[in-house]
Amino acid sequence: MKKIECYIQPYNLDAVAEALCVEGVRGMTVAEVKGFGVERGFIRGEEVKPGQFRFHPKMKVEMVVEAADVEAIVEKIRASLTSGQLGEGKIFIMPVEDAIRTRTGERGQDAIK
Repeated sequence: MKKIECYIQPYNLDAVAEALCVEGVRGMTVAEVKGFGVERGFIRGEEVKPGQFRFHPKMKVEMVVEAADVEAIVEKIRASLTSGQLGEGKIFIMPVEDAIRTRTGERGQDAIK
């Protein structure tokens, strides 16, 4: 199992969620977050003083999926993000050791289906 975590622009959330539902993702968690990347939250050309940064609103989308599905899901996310602009998003993939459905006690793959 793998956890896919992506940070995207708020206006891209619907496109990403729709792409993931079409791909067969059975569940996801979405949170409003703030952050900045290598540009420290500033647009190119803006004067930036040392130690300055600016947080921008982002959406964090998380899901745990079967390892075999990761590449197809990542490609769906990438295809739904089409602006090509700085700060469009990042995708992280991490291993998941185990998952437990608390209601039934199912573990592993059975817990995420």
